[in-house]
Amino acid sequence: MNWKLIFSLSLFGLAMAFATVYIVPSNIEPVLWLVIFIVCAYLIAKNCSGSYFLHGFLVSLVNCIWITAVHILLYGPYIAHHAKEAAMMATMPMNNHPRLLMLCTGPVVGIVCGLILGLFAFIASKMVKKQPVV
Repeated sequence: MNWKLIFSLSLFGLAMAFATVYIVPSNIEPVLWLVIFIVCAYLIAKNCSGSYFLHGFLVSLVNCIWITAVHILLYGPYIAHHAKEAAMMATMPMNNHPRLLMLCTGPVVGIVCGLILGLFAFIASKMVKKQPVV
């Protein structure tokens, strides 16, 4: 397991956590995540010698920790810029505890995204030439 790579790639998630609070609107976020997933999958395929799916999955799990923590800590500014998410949260169970709701849903999103990034990394491993081992 290349933990240095996993942690390094998860910094995309930390950057996106802050960006989605203050800058990135909800409608642009999926496109940015697609680009991030492609870059991460390529870097995993290029720098790992195996367990590509697991590396991608773990990157997304660490991403989910960053994103959930930042969104909970900066809930006020986050929800002020995300009216659609606020409306959706109002219809869900625990709607009077939005931070707790984020804490519960964040890992689920992280797992789903981990499955996607893991698949991307596995596919990229079939397409990318490996770095020669010296």
